Amino acid sequence: MNPVFLQRLRAEWAPSIPRELLAGAVATFALIPEVIAFAFVAGVDPSVGLFASFVISLVIAFAGGRPAMVSAAAGSVALVAAPLMASHGLAYLLAAGLLAGLVQMLFGLLRLGVLVRFVSSSVRTGFVNALAVLIFAAQLPHLVGANGATWAMLALGLALIYGLPWLGRAFTVIPPPLVCVLVLSGLGSALGLPLATVADLGRLPEALPAWALPEVPWAWETLCTIALPALAIAMVGLLESVLTATVVDEMTDTPSDKNRECTGLGLANVAASLFGGIAGCGMIGQAVGNVKYGGRGRLSTLFAGVFLLVLMVLLKPWVSQVPVVALVAIMVMVSASTFDWASVRALVVHPRSSSAVMLSTVGVTIATHNLAAGVIVGVLLSGVLFAMKVSRMLSVRSEDDPASGTRIWRVTGQVFFASADAFIEAFDVREVVQRPVRIDVSQAHFWDITAVAALDKVVARLRHHGCAVEVVGLSAASAVLIDRLGNSARG
Repeated sequence: MNPVFLQRLRAEWAPSIPRELLAGAVATFALIPEVIAFAFVAGVDPSVGLFASFVISLVIAFAGGRPAMVSAAAGSVALVAAPLMASHGLAYLLAAGLLAGLVQMLFGLLRLGVLVRFVSSSVRTGFVNALAVLIFAAQLPHLVGANGATWAMLALGLALIYGLPWLGRAFTVIPPPLVCVLVLSGLGSALGLPLATVADLGRLPEALPAWALPEVPWAWETLCTIALPALAIAMVGLLESVLTATVVDEMTDTPSDKNRECTGLGLANVAASLFGGIAGCGMIGQAVGNVKYGGRGRLSTLFAGVFLLVLMVLLKPWVSQVPVVALVAIMVMVSASTFDWASVRALVVHPRSSSAVMLSTVGVTIATHNLAAGVIVGVLLSGVLFAMKVSRMLSVRSEDDPASGTRIWRVTGQVFFASADAFIEAFDVREVVQRPVRIDVSQAHFWDITAVAALDKVVARLRHHGCAVEVVGLSAASAVLIDRLGNSARG
């Protein structure tokens, strides 16, 4: 076999097999509490979310566009899925997940993953910070009103996670989060401490997932019922997955195929729905933990899913006794690692508009517990602030040509919907009644129908006051637009 191909395959799948397996195991333990928690948010049994997470991880490892990415049945998808589950039940939710997966596959095949370029750095930072806050907030119900043993074990768990790396390389061969789970489980069992366990979170799976079509009437009425929820699941899942892939890109300094990630997520959600699981998306906290502890290839993603199934089915009696506080300690670490602490210091350095976008993204996300809502608000606010900034760059200066008596207006900058009114107001027709006028737009560009209408309005107004109007310097693109849409400017 071609050595170059083998080298590329190893780089993509497992640069270091032991590190990939251990990092995947860390991601698995970080998945368990969040998947179970979001299963309750969606209103489904924990086993439904856990089965889905196994299937999604398995498929995305092969079909996804971002090595070391962790995807599962959690996140904002659970929030948009909950109303359909409450009104029509699990069968309709599975059908909606199936349709959502098909939409996501189409999205990737149409190569629309590049739309992530319209998400600014400020929005991505807000997305990451908001998710870190939500991850931490999700741990509070396990701690509020907890007994002293729980708090002591939490302190010990965090001490192990953050302290072991300081003791030397020998203590980082096994990732500290795994040591945390083993030590806290052993101590809790040996000392008989009154600690909540994983079994207290909900019923765990009792068998392997089975393939079956959703038991819904295959009729037009069913499609009408699931269409909007499916579209919401698809868009939220795509948004979270593509942004999570971007975060992993930045952490590893490697590129990813966003279109393949969209298609892979769709295929994973189709498979999850056919095996009785709810749809999912990229998990930024777990992906960060995976990368932090050495995950760089697809093997870590694959092992995270396989190990989850092994824990939930084959090792169920042992996993059931793992103290919840051990998983809480891991999630607190994930939250702290996910948060962009440098962005707090940058608030006083960055432009106020960028800081406003970041804070708005965080605020809306935390208020709604919906990452998609926060990102959408951030993107819209970024667009508005950018349009305002560009519109202020428009300049219209006037001068007279003594020899011909012509009034010359020189336009510089971008004319579009946000600057069109300022463009119109810059022309005082009362000063040039019955005079020849030249509008020099060689340093300007007309972008849209609003800009064309503004130029038309200025020319028509000047001609109404007896002016002979000449428009000069149109760029090729502006001229084409005005020829197609204008009425007076080229007349």
